[in-house]
Amino acid sequence: MKLSQSIRFCTSADGARIAVASCGTGQVILRAAHWLSHVDYDLESPIWRPWLQALSAHNRFVRYDPRGCGLSDRHVADLSVEAWHADMDAVAASIEEPRFVLLGLSQGGALALAFAMRHPERVSHLVLLNAYSQGARVRARTEAERLEAETLVNFVRIGWGRDNPAFCQFFTNLFIPDGTPEQHRWWGDLEKVTATADVAAQLLWHMQGIDVLDLASGLRVPTLIAHSRFDMRVPFEEGRRLAATIPGARFVPLESKNHVLLPSEPAWAVFQAELSTFLGRDRPEHARAIREAGLTAAEAAILDLVAEGLDNRTIAQRLGKSVKTIRNQLSAIFSKLGVHSRSQAIIMTLSGRE
Repeated sequence: MKLSQSIRFCTSADGARIAVASCGTGQVILRAAHWLSHVDYDLESPIWRPWLQALSAHNRFVRYDPRGCGLSDRHVADLSVEAWHADMDAVAASIEEPRFVLLGLSQGGALALAFAMRHPERVSHLVLLNAYSQGARVRARTEAERLEAETLVNFVRIGWGRDNPAFCQFFTNLFIPDGTPEQHRWWGDLEKVTATADVAAQLLWHMQGIDVLDLASGLRVPTLIAHSRFDMRVPFEEGRRLAATIPGARFVPLESKNHVLLPSEPAWAVFQAELSTFLGRDRPEHARAIREAGLTAAEAAILDLVAEGLDNRTIAQRLGKSVKTIRNQLSAIFSKLGVHSRSQAIIMTLSGRE
């Protein structure tokens, strides 16, 4: 899929200029800022580019760099969470559409939740992925947990963006332990171009002090929460806690170790399918894509199960077929769709586009 974006700037309450990128057309999905972000560099990323492709297939996907990072103003005095809230207000004010889907990844989940509480009239749906309501310092219950939070900040301060592979491996294993060598290399490069070590450490320290748990019970916005069961960065319990606190929230456990989902893993397809259902997309475009590809009814049924995130063995058991038969039929499906992987087939199925 051809991918292009437009970049503009808005001004926060204290005058900081915030870089805002947009790609695709349709209903707006606004992604709240998170720690690692560079809207220009992301376009070529083997980690973030698939996200841009998937979320802009149906929608106008809007995201922005936090202050101190990426294309936003790098030299700012205030890096507090309160300033991040002001930045998000400024970005939202620049969106002409009256309502939008709000997506919060990691610490962006707390920002998104707080915004939805302040401006429920602007948020049609809230989506939280591997998010938390309380930062590491706030949720620490033992001295060891407090020391761990403090140590991570200091580790960032001395190791951020260094060429030493030991430092790089530590950070990449927190975020994408199942990533490929290319994805790990790119993540290390991202540290160098996104922010200085001092800014990264300051931002992390402020994030560790986040606490929006008391707000969560008052939220009245349709909410989808998904969390990787073996997340190395944010404990699975944090996602479960949010889901138990936000009234009516739907909770989806994801079988993954990655804090940032990768398109090669089954959890990616599960999340994309859940998101599509949550946003109320009907299936005409999916049906059209099937008709244009010439899939048989049997092949369409298999494709639906792939979209649910099921592996070949589970699909075979569900349909009473052999694993070899399912594998052969998937090869035929991929050929008809003109794709080479399960993740590409899912994106095409959800988007209805070639």
